[in-house]
Amino acid sequence: MVDMVRSEAAKRGWQTRRIKNVLNDMMVNAGLTAKARSNFLSEFTGLDFKSPKHNHYFDFGYPTSLNFKSFFEMYTRMGLAHGVVERTVEKTWETVPQLLQTPADDDETVLETTLRKRLRKLRFWQNMVELDRRSMVGAYAGLILRIADNKRFNEPVDGKVPGGLDGLVEVIPAWEGQITVSEFDSDERSPTYGLPKMYQFNEANIAGTHNKTRSFDVHPDRVIILSDSGTVHDRSALEPAYNAFLDCEKVSGAGGEGFWKNAKGTMILEVDKEAKIQEMAKAMNVEVSELFDAIGEQIKDVNTGLDQGFMAQGINVKRHDVSLPSPEYFFNAPLQIISAAMSIPIKILKGNETGERASTEDQNQWAKTNMARRANRIVPFLDDFLERLIEWGMLDDKGEWDIHWDSLMEDSPAEKMGFAKQMAEVNQSNPSQPPFTHDEIRERVGYEPLKASDLLDPDDDHADKLEEDDDD
Repeated sequence: MVDMVRSEAAKRGWQTRRIKNVLNDMMVNAGLTAKARSNFLSEFTGLDFKSPKHNHYFDFGYPTSLNFKSFFEMYTRMGLAHGVVERTVEKTWETVPQLLQTPADDDETVLETTLRKRLRKLRFWQNMVELDRRSMVGAYAGLILRIADNKRFNEPVDGKVPGGLDGLVEVIPAWEGQITVSEFDSDERSPTYGLPKMYQFNEANIAGTHNKTRSFDVHPDRVIILSDSGTVHDRSALEPAYNAFLDCEKVSGAGGEGFWKNAKGTMILEVDKEAKIQEMAKAMNVEVSELFDAIGEQIKDVNTGLDQGFMAQGINVKRHDVSLPSPEYFFNAPLQIISAAMSIPIKILKGNETGERASTEDQNQWAKTNMARRANRIVPFLDDFLERLIEWGMLDDKGEWDIHWDSLMEDSPAEKMGFAKQMAEVNQSNPSQPPFTHDEIRERVGYEPLKASDLLDPDDDHADKLEEDDDD
């Protein structure tokens, strides 16, 4: 009896172990199958199915890699991206700088006058604005200098260029897609190791410039790169906000398409149970088997225009309207991301279409942002430009050339008059002890202090004497 019990217990233990082994095998096989499936799908689609997290780029329709073409098409086809670039460039170049050898308050020297006139003839500053615009869209942009040194573009500029500033013949702004590095200096002993050894310029590489035929190699002496780092190893200013731009485009496009479809309305067709199919086909001059295809073609024609119609014998046509949510709420979320990524206040980004102007704080912050762009991006480029003109003998190397640029923080004429008015009103409220003098109020507006002779009638006999005293 005892042996029978032991035998039965052993049998049950064996069965239990057998079941466990089967279950373990099933779990291992399931894991191997899942792993194999994951590896296959990852290799086939390029997506990481082994990660427990979502692939946001795949889920939201964002491209995983971007290039110059991506940013160029975004700039040229999407108004918001175009506006961000234009607002930044316009604010940065609200005024153009002066290239000076002497303090800004001093009279202009002969050489300063010659340089200013030469740059104006070359439309240098207009080309600089265009270069800055192109450098924001691409990772960089290049300014090609055409020099009258009787050499080809692919040759270095050696020694002094004859003719002084007249030796600078043309400046050519180039997109990233037009000027690329064809060769880097790989000699570790070279002082230019790691830098471009030759550029390739192809003017027809950009959409809309196919009628341009200039294509040549360019020596680095004749190219100045504009970017945040001053090199070609940079990235587009649009890149951090690229996904948000796409979101805005999706919302805007979906809103427009939804409005269009809702304006036309979705048609629901109900065929009357008493309808005579043969007569309907005869009326439409088609076979019975082709009837529904013919009706489909009529519906297609209706959907291509708002003023189309079709015959509906034996068919009840109903309109199905959809209540669309306002896209503004969904548009504002990515707009805030663009504002943060591009360092542009939201009210300046949106403009004044709502009647709400940007606050003084926003305007001041925007001015500071663009003054920083000037100091960290444009001024180093102009320093390089001046150094080359000096090296090539086009400018005098005596003294130090400086770049003077009007501050963007200065008040507008209307703001100056507003402050002067407030100062005058404060004086009127304290007539016994006015806190501001007339000269201080005039200075706030930008006027010189009044002289004693300015307060007299010019016909007065004492006016001439006071004018002499003022001159003294």
